[in-house]
Amino acid sequence: MSDKILIVDDEKEIADLVALYLENENFTVFKFYTAEEALACIQRETLDLAILDIMLPGTDGLQICRRIREKYRYPVIMLTARGEETDKITGLMLGADDYITKPFLPLELVARVKAQLRRYKRYNTPEEEKQEKILEHAGLVMNIETHECILNEKPLPLTPTEFSILRILCEQKGKVVSSEELFHQIWGNEYFSKNSNTITVHIRHLREKMGDSFEEPKYIKTVWGCGYKIEI
Repeated sequence: MSDKILIVDDEKEIADLVALYLENENFTVFKFYTAEEALACIQRETLDLAILDIMLPGTDGLQICRRIREKYRYPVIMLTARGEETDKITGLMLGADDYITKPFLPLELVARVKAQLRRYKRYNTPEEEKQEKILEHAGLVMNIETHECILNEKPLPLTPTEFSILRILCEQKGKVVSSEELFHQIWGNEYFSKNSNTITVHIRHLREKMGDSFEEPKYIKTVWGCGYKIEI
């Protein structure tokens, strides 16, 4: 399935030319000459990138960019005829990813479109987002974004430190994580003493809240002399 690109420019010749070059590269193009039509398309279609002319009558490209950023993360490229630094800075502050000054070479714009799509897909594929936001294991569900934790369909109230420890162990499921590594991942470069029982105390509290057995743990297993792990 080809990427879907929105083009908004009230200069019909420019919009038509950009659309032609992008369609020749097998992109699906939604082309509009007014902001109102473009805003309706943004709500209707699942887009991959937007190209917005700043100087539009009525609702300008900066306002469209602001509306996009209220809900969506896909790349936005701004077009400006004046080349003024204030336009470029304002666009970038509102969430635009790139800008290009008129007049421009269509092939340069196509190259920038491809570069932005490569960057976006590299860091924002749906599967990557899922892996970053949700961790699941044997009835345990952790939402990394909202810091919510569910165990066997019931809320599990955790302190920020407890949540961080459980997250690290889930992210490295099947691997042993030492107390020192847990300490440094949570508290950074602060001094760690091998005699410290900080992590041990938090692990104990986690087990109590999860109803996990020390002798026969379902979740957090102690590997003597090494650290802790969650079995695969």
